[in-house]
Amino acid sequence: MEESSEPHNLEEMIQAIEDIETPSSRIRFDEVLEVIGRRSFGPLLLLAGLITLMPVISGIPGVPVIMALLTFLVSIQLLLGRKTFWLPAWVRNRTLPSGKVHKGLSWMRTPARWVDRLLRHRFGFMTGRRGMQVTAVACVLITLSMPPMEFVPFSANIAGAALTLFGLAIMARDGLLTMLALLLTAVTLWVVFSNLL
Repeated sequence: MEESSEPHNLEEMIQAIEDIETPSSRIRFDEVLEVIGRRSFGPLLLLAGLITLMPVISGIPGVPVIMALLTFLVSIQLLLGRKTFWLPAWVRNRTLPSGKVHKGLSWMRTPARWVDRLLRHRFGFMTGRRGMQVTAVACVLITLSMPPMEFVPFSANIAGAALTLFGLAIMARDGLLTMLALLLTAVTLWVVFSNLL
C-alpha cells in the first residue's frame, strides 16, 4: 500500500485493520503491516501499543512478546537511520483470531473518536529528527522492561498506553503527546523496577 494511503489517526487505523478480509477466521500480522504501512514508525508503534493495551488481544499467549520484539526491532532500526523496517518472517507470518481482533477494535472505537478530536500539530521539535530519536530510545527502554512486567500487575497496560501515545504523536506530529508518552514511560519504568527491587 502506498504511503499516502497510510492511516493518519486512530480511527483510520482501526478502520484499515477492520477492512482486511479474513476468510480463514485468522488474520496474518503481515496483512496488518500491509494496510498500516511498512515504512512508517508511527503506525507501527501505534499498532504495538494498541495490541498491548487491549486485554482481549494482549491476553493471547505470545502476543506481548511479539509486540515487544516488533517495537524493539523497529526502534533500533530507526536509531540506525534505516528508511524501511525489516522484520523476521516468523513475526510477519504470525496469525491472530480475527474475531478477537475485531472485538478489541470495536472496544476502541469510542475512545478513538475522542482521542482523534484532541490531536493537534504542536511542539513540532518533539516529532522532528531529534524527537524521533528520543522516542526510539524510550521505546527500547519500554521493550527491555517488558519481561519483568509479567510480575507487575497493570504495568503492561501503562507501557501499551505509552506506545500508543508515541505512535499517535508521530502520525499527527503532536509533540505534546510525545511529552506525555515520555512521562508515561518514566512511570512505567518506575512501577516495574520499584516492584522488583
